[in-house]
Amino acid sequence: MIDDIAISVREVTKTYKLYDTHADRVKEAFHLLRKKYHRPFNALTDVSFNVNKGETLGIIGRNGSGKSTLLQVICGILQPTSGSAEVNGRVSALLELGAGFNPEFTGRQNVYINASILGLAREEIESRFDEIAAFADIGDFINQPVKLYSNGMVVRLAFAVAISIEPDILIVDEALAVGDEAFQRKCFARIKQIQERGGTILFVSHGAGTIVELCNHALLIDQGELLIGGSPKQVVSHYHKMIYAPPERIEEMKKEWQGDPNRLNLVWDKNEEEKENKNEKSSRNGVEKKEKEKPVQESFYVPDMSPQSTVYYEKRGAVIENPHITTLDGRQVNILVNGEEYIYTYSVFFERPAFQVRFGMLIKTVSGLEIGGAATAPMREGIDYVENATCWCVKFHFRCILTPGVYFLNAGVLGIINGSEEYLDRNIDIAMFRVQDNENKTATAIVDFIEHAEVVMVERESNIKAIEA
Repeated sequence: MIDDIAISVREVTKTYKLYDTHADRVKEAFHLLRKKYHRPFNALTDVSFNVNKGETLGIIGRNGSGKSTLLQVICGILQPTSGSAEVNGRVSALLELGAGFNPEFTGRQNVYINASILGLAREEIESRFDEIAAFADIGDFINQPVKLYSNGMVVRLAFAVAISIEPDILIVDEALAVGDEAFQRKCFARIKQIQERGGTILFVSHGAGTIVELCNHALLIDQGELLIGGSPKQVVSHYHKMIYAPPERIEEMKKEWQGDPNRLNLVWDKNEEEKENKNEKSSRNGVEKKEKEKPVQESFYVPDMSPQSTVYYEKRGAVIENPHITTLDGRQVNILVNGEEYIYTYSVFFERPAFQVRFGMLIKTVSGLEIGGAATAPMREGIDYVENATCWCVKFHFRCILTPGVYFLNAGVLGIINGSEEYLDRNIDIAMFRVQDNENKTATAIVDFIEHAEVVMVERESNIKAIEA
């Protein structure tokens, strides 16, 4: 293995034998003519990639795509049917946190056992024990049998042990999706420390935002095949297109991607010819070393991306129809770009006359937090009279100042009934959209409302005067 490569996976295939019944397995084992009673299943098919030292590679894919199998092959837990996987450095793997704990032993005893398995001498464990216990933060339970622990406590202790060996290579398989928010932040902070000291990380997650935030490169795997490799933003974009595509479209998309000769060009290490020219290139003018222009993000539409939580109010003379988002030039989209302008539009058909009519909208997060909304007019200042059998189109122009994530839309129409304003129709979570990840983002939280930020150095004396003034 080349010294600057931490992980090398070469043409790895992992095949399992699937039997319809246990009897078929026995028949095949004893059949003299070696008759096959099984059908082969490839959990991985001809997967190849390298991870350079100091890099963080993210792997993303649908459930059952082979991600966990791949990590187990890299860790040596599973042997590939063909191909090879090599690692260069001390490895700590967070695959099934707590799987190696003995429930009858105390947390303290399990720390010593598991840290020993990971390669620490007893003296090292003793010197680091207080740090491990502090990170796990389970208090006096450290001296109690693990069988008394909650799942969260097991996760805390397992992560604390795994991270304590200061690995050259950290392999994480969705382990950080568990635990409370405070613990997750602590884990990610430790991962950042590993990155800063030059450690290599292989990270599997369904969290697209985490992949973009943590990783240098990313891979998209589906049904055991490596489909796309590149920048996290590009790979996550392809992943979103796939998971929201109708089933009949997915195979077409995969064939299109596999036919692209450059589909893995940003993941592969430089080939031997490029390595030989490395010194020459590094001495050339900056024009030679100029960074490739980053692809411009574009809004697009993903079919069948629809909420599963829609709630319809009782209709009282009006019907909301066809809610969707368009670009300013009229293209329907549901994958948006931060900073761009869009139109949220829907139509309302009135089945009977209505008075003082107003239309409204609302945007919410996945958790239901109401971010913002608007009405077409203040209360009691709507359209005076709307005739029956007429249809009205409503358009809310807005600039997308939301950070990456998924959001949901409401639509409502109000009118006066028996002297008070009531909903004539209202749809909760009637549409949804996603704001694309942006590797250059500086905004935090949910709303990206800062136009620009300035940082200047000033004389302390003038700064004090400004404060006094």
